[in-house]
Amino acid sequence: MIKEMMGLDAAEYKCPNCNADLKFDPTTQKLTCEYCMSSFTVEYIKSVCAKAENSITAAEQQAASDFEEHTSLFHCASCGADIMCDDQQTALFCYYCHNPVILAGKLTGEYKPDKVIGFKLTKEVATDKFKDWIRQRMFVPSGFKSQQQLEKITGLYVPFWVADCDIDADYCAMGKKIRTWTSGSYRYTETKEYRVVRKADVFTKGIPADGESKIDDQLMEAIEPFDYKELKDFSMSYLSGFFADKYDVDKAGVFPHIRDRAQKASRNVISASVTGYDAVIPSVNQHNILNTNWQYMMLPVWFMSYKYKDKVYEFAINGQTGKLAGTPPLDVRKLKLFCGGISAAVSVVLGLLFGGFLL
Repeated sequence: MIKEMMGLDAAEYKCPNCNADLKFDPTTQKLTCEYCMSSFTVEYIKSVCAKAENSITAAEQQAASDFEEHTSLFHCASCGADIMCDDQQTALFCYYCHNPVILAGKLTGEYKPDKVIGFKLTKEVATDKFKDWIRQRMFVPSGFKSQQQLEKITGLYVPFWVADCDIDADYCAMGKKIRTWTSGSYRYTETKEYRVVRKADVFTKGIPADGESKIDDQLMEAIEPFDYKELKDFSMSYLSGFFADKYDVDKAGVFPHIRDRAQKASRNVISASVTGYDAVIPSVNQHNILNTNWQYMMLPVWFMSYKYKDKVYEFAINGQTGKLAGTPPLDVRKLKLFCGGISAAVSVVLGLLFGGFLL
């Protein structure tokens, strides 16, 4: 958290949420982050930084060194993807654009994940799930379900930033209870107004965001959730027989997405506690993230891409749970032939009906 400490005036602080530099705002008398728009009191930041001054253990240093020594990095000159795998495996093609890749060297220890969830689904099971899924799609190109395409399903560890957020929730609203009744020829309405206040510390745990810009974020969200109960400390053995992405979106890059999901969860918690009113009109609904604890994880995904008419379509299966998602390409020619066949059949039926009436 603290870049250097040479007295309060010379201290440089990092944002507890996205790790960008904090600057003192004379107007608010707070430290603010221009990147993620968070703000904190000086006292709070000093207390957070004090807790974070932990030295790296010898075991962690050794793990980072082993990761660097035994991980190979391949680069795709066509789309720019960086593919990593253990040093016993060779990447032959890019699973994004299907072009050849070249050996690019080693990775530094900073790319070593903290945690990993190993694959539970075999390639055979993943392929069968894809076949079942594609059978329900009539108008896809023939090449999309060919054996050659199926062989390109790749076991891929996707880099994820997973965040636990401490949120300061401040909520004020006017709650209304409305009662109506009829007496004689008159109808009466009674409205009682109440001041509703909620101040709470909300904790959200395990919000994921993938750190690979080439994979669609919505596709990765569609195959959530992963069961974090099966998290293990990262070991190079998990990469054996599989590939992995090197993250190209850091914590600061994914934080806006994390922030949106965390604040939405916090709003839902507070809203669920406001009950018994016929109408609620909020005046204050602030959810400020005070601190974010990060873990860098590798999560298992069976991944396949297919290029059709200059557009790349992606398909993914959760390698732990089997949940699948994707958008299949549409073969317009097949669709037109199908519609033409229906039109022809309808014309024949109408001809027979009206021809029979004429007789």
